[in-house]
Amino acid sequence: MVVQAEEGRLITSAEEFPGTSHARVLVATAVPAERDAVARAFTLRGRTAPPHDVPLPGLTLRRAPGHDLLAAGVGPALAAASTAGALTAATLAGAPYDLVVCAGIAGGFQPGAPVGSLVVADEITAADLGADTADGFVPVTALGFGTVTHRPPQTLVRDAAAATGAATGTVLTVSTVTGTAARAAELRGRHPRALAEAMEGFGVAEAAALHGVPVLEIRAVSNPVGPRDRAAWRIGDALAALTEAFGKLAPVLESWNRHDRTD
Repeated sequence: MVVQAEEGRLITSAEEFPGTSHARVLVATAVPAERDAVARAFTLRGRTAPPHDVPLPGLTLRRAPGHDLLAAGVGPALAAASTAGALTAATLAGAPYDLVVCAGIAGGFQPGAPVGSLVVADEITAADLGADTADGFVPVTALGFGTVTHRPPQTLVRDAAAATGAATGTVLTVSTVTGTAARAAELRGRHPRALAEAMEGFGVAEAAALHGVPVLEIRAVSNPVGPRDRAAWRIGDALAALTEAFGKLAPVLESWNRHDRTD
């Protein structure tokens, strides 16, 4: 992305990290701890320079080789707004991104996504965007509006899962995190392929879609979806799994410009 001035001109991330891929990747996480976990993957890979921060109006990107990392905020609305801001800035600078990745930790539906495992979304679905009725939940699409699902490119999902050992399935986006067994069962009943639940993926995907940019979502599971048992959460382990995953995933993302984008 082009954001930094030098002698009256703007310089690109490719100029900062010579020899990196031409593919531009924006990685959006919810919070700085997730962003930093992704950034550690590039430090461990021994690239030419450590990740560093670059300010934008209202945003701060952490730049790594071939990737700009953004702590976009918690929840679909703020994540969408922040991601859209970064995408717009890149477009206005004449260096749009080739791919957006939503990354972070998540709750996993058991037994398909145990704690410590990885999930790559083949569907990114807004689970609570719609209306409650006497007959149950009705998605916004049934009301005649919008969309509730974004589908990442199949080849990218396949290659990302193969590189990281992740399971593939639906990752749900919610505005209220599930805290009961009944709610977990309800979500699984409506979304039988769901493997994980988080709060940002659909917002990030909506912003990417408006810019015509493909999206991918990868999650490391920190806790089971269901009753909130903080003692059972393994956030540190999940962040470590996210770092390890990006060490394996980065080459796949960097070669994305050579993938068939028609699927």
